Amino acid sequence: MLHIQKHFGQILKEQREKAGFSQEELAFEAGCNRTFISMLERGLRQPTLTTLLKLGKALKMPAYLLVQLVEQEIY
Repeated sequence: MLHIQKHFGQILKEQREKAGFSQEELAFEAGCNRTFISMLERGLRQPTLTTLLKLGKALKMPAYLLVQLVEQEIY
């Protein structure tokens, strides 16, 4: 599972930077804690479906695309 979490973290960081957000800004937009965003990006945590949807909305992209990008990395 850690393998997938690491890939998700890398994708999240890439998309956050592409959107021009700091971790703190993304956390605010997604309604979560900056520390949680950091843990997601480092592959130490994984998002719930609710969090995934909030991250997608904050990044102005469908949540399925975040998942799809991870799938492309691992398969």
